[in-house]
Amino acid sequence: MSSTTPSIDLDAYCARIGYAGPRTPTLATLSAIHALHPQAITFENLDPLLRRPVKLDPASLEAKLVKGGRGGWCFEHNTLFKLVLEALGFRVTGLGGRVLWNRTDNTVPARSHMVLKLDVKGEIYIADVGFGGMTLTAPLRLEADIEQQTPHETFRLAHLDGGFRLDAQLRGEWKPVYRFDLAEQFPIDYEVSNHFLLTHPSSPFLSLLMVARVEPDRRLALSNSEFAIHHGGGKTDRRRLNRPAEIRRALEQEFALTLPDDPGLDAALARLG
Repeated sequence: MSSTTPSIDLDAYCARIGYAGPRTPTLATLSAIHALHPQAITFENLDPLLRRPVKLDPASLEAKLVKGGRGGWCFEHNTLFKLVLEALGFRVTGLGGRVLWNRTDNTVPARSHMVLKLDVKGEIYIADVGFGGMTLTAPLRLEADIEQQTPHETFRLAHLDGGFRLDAQLRGEWKPVYRFDLAEQFPIDYEVSNHFLLTHPSSPFLSLLMVARVEPDRRLALSNSEFAIHHGGGKTDRRRLNRPAEIRRALEQEFALTLPDDPGLDAALARLG
């Protein structure tokens, strides 16, 4: 690990996600923390919704996601995860993804997602703890056209011109999640995308509440006021949260969030119906 790598409080991070295993750069370590991270640290976009800044420097990420009881979006999750992995001795490269999930057209979207590539004893893996409702719960080997089981869904990587496409199998059907290539992305690249999603009028993160957390046998999701529990067997329970107080309670109890102390929070939640 380079002496210039920013420091991260590994003890605090491991306590946050409930990890007490070895701190060695092995596949077992990677798999363990990859499973625990999205259970403990929620995907959420409360700061963009409230027009608050999203900072990607190590001190801000640690203060918010590790010690502040908050979650964040992909750039926050995966930048933090990259810092942790590097502190553990992994060789990690940041990549960029183009989101295909729930798209209904064939246009090529902007590069607005962060993905990680790791070299684990000569084997190349993809890691991603920040894709909301379909975030990976295990690393995937960077190998096309094989089905790879995670603690939740089965995934595969398909060859695409210049890169790969990540697909998820849901109810027997393969659905595209995002595409990516292997060109290294640098912190300034993520800062540009982060700023775009925070400021551009077309950004859905400015008008829609998107929250997701993983449990060992299910996924929890909140889209505006629609709360869903996606069970491992394919069953989904849904209910509508009718008042800001109900959304607050779900954020705190179901998604284990410490809510921001912002006077505009209740007004923002009231607009979600």
